[in-house]
Amino acid sequence: MVEELGRIFADSGVVVVAHYEGLSVAEMTDFRLRLKQAGGGVRVAKNRLAKIALKGTPGEKMGDLLTGMTVLAYSEDPVAAAKAVEDFTKVNKKLVVLGGAMGGTALDQAGVTAVAAMPSREELIASIVATIGAPAAQLAGAIGAPAANIASILTTLEEREAA
Repeated sequence: MVEELGRIFADSGVVVVAHYEGLSVAEMTDFRLRLKQAGGGVRVAKNRLAKIALKGTPGEKMGDLLTGMTVLAYSEDPVAAAKAVEDFTKVNKKLVVLGGAMGGTALDQAGVTAVAAMPSREELIASIVATIGAPAAQLAGAIGAPAANIASILTTLEEREAA
């Protein structure tokens, strides 16, 4: 169990710690499904074991958050788990975000909210591709424009000769 938690802490881009007291089985299942769809996962573990797994890691400061009935939401994408948790807390107030860690940086509740507001990896890649592709599209349009103008002029001249 400690090894598995250690891998989660080491391989995840973000780990969010929350209290889940009062969540029904159906609500917890919905929470797990949302995280899975976002590319993340949910783990409920004994706080003592999680603190042991955190020892000597960059996210060791997160151990202070592990009190009470805690659940760990994690994802490789540094934004996906935080977004999924924030979306779930909008619909279900029983899940209370305590904080988390992003690599070696400890996050408080406001930090998790700030991370959730960031664009995801896929959104960043799409915006970079669009930015790179825009000048090429403009260049192709500028190169093709004179040929289109010449064709239009020739068509107009042919129409005048025919008339």
